[in-house]
Amino acid sequence: MWGFIRRLRVGAVTQPVHPDDAYLRAVAAATERAVASAEPLRSAHAGADEALLAEVERWVTEHGGDLLGLSHDLHADPEEAYAEHRSVARAAELLRNFGHDVEVGVGGLSTALRTGVGADGPHVAVLAEYDALPGIGHGCGHNIICSAGVGGFLAAATAVGRTGGRVSLFGTPAEEGGGGKEHLARAGVFDDVDAVVMLHPFSHDIATHPFLGRRQVEVVFHGVAAHASAQPFMGRNALDAVVATYQGVAAMRQHMPSTDRIHGVITDGGKRPNVVPDRAAALFYVRSAEPGSLQDLAQRVESIAHGAAAMTGCGVELHWDRNPAYLPIRHNDALAARWARHQARRGRTSLPRGIVPDYLTGSTDLGNLSFRMPAIHPMIGLGDANLSLHTEGFAAAAGSAAGDAAVIDGAIGLALTTVDYITDGALRDAVRDEFDAAGGPLDVPNYFS
Repeated sequence: MWGFIRRLRVGAVTQPVHPDDAYLRAVAAATERAVASAEPLRSAHAGADEALLAEVERWVTEHGGDLLGLSHDLHADPEEAYAEHRSVARAAELLRNFGHDVEVGVGGLSTALRTGVGADGPHVAVLAEYDALPGIGHGCGHNIICSAGVGGFLAAATAVGRTGGRVSLFGTPAEEGGGGKEHLARAGVFDDVDAVVMLHPFSHDIATHPFLGRRQVEVVFHGVAAHASAQPFMGRNALDAVVATYQGVAAMRQHMPSTDRIHGVITDGGKRPNVVPDRAAALFYVRSAEPGSLQDLAQRVESIAHGAAAMTGCGVELHWDRNPAYLPIRHNDALAARWARHQARRGRTSLPRGIVPDYLTGSTDLGNLSFRMPAIHPMIGLGDANLSLHTEGFAAAAGSAAGDAAVIDGAIGLALTTVDYITDGALRDAVRDEFDAAGGPLDVPNYFS
């Protein structure tokens, strides 16, 4: 009999049905047409003197080999969030080679970095990221972000002796879910910063691409264990509560703004089929384009979980944001327009929002800083409109010649935008007025309390 059971096979092994890509192809064609006819953001401000800008740009081109060496080293040796020890050491070594004092371990984070020049006057922070993804390496191109940030700081620093003001570089660990920037902000390291600039590699050049806010919630249900055959009526099934929650979230999706997202996985579904599970859990990511709607979605998820608990007779606990929540990015158009202007001198057209579909996005902890002070987070293209973040293909592009070009062009864009802000008082006023008109600073640590 046992041999018969071993030979028993019910049906053939089936394969997943891959989604049809007709929609993606249609969107790609429409995007290609829109990009071809799009105009970049236009700046109404003069910025810095052209001779100074040309000198700063020349510094980057003359020292590009150092920046590309850093990018290649990071790309070849990826480290995950909060474990970027070799990465931050390499960035610090390059900065010290150019005569800068570097502090590693700022804000209570062992892989955070800070250096700066200048004293009084407007203070711009250039940001660098260097954490990689498990199994993919630099599939988000943080090797480019770090190298361009270091180069942008070094080039802008050469001008501070003549312009006044301050320029700092902050190495911010653990963007990939760890919320390094929020931890540093709560430690006060950005308290005297007036504006923040950084970039991100992407499929296209975009000056103001949206990013969604994100919260995480672990939902844990506690039931009553029982023998699933002999006395199931004496149990209360925690897995049923998780399934009801998952289905409730699925039903809610059609009543959400089209930009928003909720996705989750069941992390604990019980141990054996013949025991009614007394514990089950799921993890959800809740994303929204606006802080207020993110609050609303989070409350709706809580209501679903409590309803599922009542339906099944289970207890429930919700653990929100074991790592800091991420806010959406509040872009500063006045400052982003200066970036776009300087990318044009590198032969790039940095597009305004809406040309490339907004749904091609994720979340970043830079959003948390953008609600504290004016900030930009432009996307710099890697020459392939079909690239997608967090893939092996993107990781390959981040280490390619296109990635190298993004390092050089990005460093120039960050440096020149920084020098513009420091030297142009009218631009600074416009940047601040825009920030205040959008609501001014937000009490980020207590926003979701």
